[in-house]
Amino acid sequence: MKILLSGRTGQLGSELQQQLASLGELVACDRSMMDLSNPQGLALVVRRHRPDLIVNAAAYTAVDRAESEPELAHRVNCEAVGVLAQEARALGAMLVHYSTDFVFDGAAQRPYRESDPTGPLSVYGSSKLAGEQAISAIGGRHLILRTGWVYAARGNNFVLTMLRLAGEQPQLRVVDDQFGAPTWSRDLAAATLAALRRPEPLEGLFHVAAAGQASRWTVACRVLRLAGLKTPVTPVATDQFPAPARRPQYSVLDCSRFALEAGFRIAEWDERLAACLRRGGLS
Repeated sequence: MKILLSGRTGQLGSELQQQLASLGELVACDRSMMDLSNPQGLALVVRRHRPDLIVNAAAYTAVDRAESEPELAHRVNCEAVGVLAQEARALGAMLVHYSTDFVFDGAAQRPYRESDPTGPLSVYGSSKLAGEQAISAIGGRHLILRTGWVYAARGNNFVLTMLRLAGEQPQLRVVDDQFGAPTWSRDLAAATLAALRRPEPLEGLFHVAAAGQASRWTVACRVLRLAGLKTPVTPVATDQFPAPARRPQYSVLDCSRFALEAGFRIAEWDERLAACLRRGGLS
């Protein structure tokens, strides 16, 4: 099997590059090789390599900046994704794509299921939902994995930001009224492989995230404690941190359907966070 991977240098793409090689011949691309801001060029890349499987780990993820760059966010997260879906269908290939908990409005009182109504609050969330819809409309074989609060030992993410700020500031102020489940990119890559290694690869839309839930403040406290840092962390409300993009206050995902059909479940977020800091050399 020939696999075409985009976003190989990102926090998810770097993990996928290591794990996907076990499935077949892997062509791992960075932005210079597969630029999602140039959707027209993507078709040429796919046609050149003629993969059996396309794994799209690239995305526009600058949540706040997207509010002032809606066209670019839409081009990368929707138009380019549509091109990949069209090319995959033409080849009879399968497309794996990653979406976000930000497609929801955060008003739920229980973890979100795949069938729950969407209602993104931001340009980023809207662009990611449009990408999902483009794949579904085009059809063909596809797997869409919604996740949230992704972190890794590299890139731009909440965990690394907390570690950096704790070394720069005498105390931190972190919101305590946004709830989700921090998910290690290594676990998301492992979940992807579990879905693809089944006798019949999993297809459709699924939620995949670490088990449990926590507020941003709880996660920040846990990160610093694991790293052995004593910087005080004060809980505050979201409205004390005005930002261009609105975030859902509650975006916990119900991953039971994926666990049942893929036979894979990510462990509790705090256990996996400890493993990341330990193995990633962050503590």
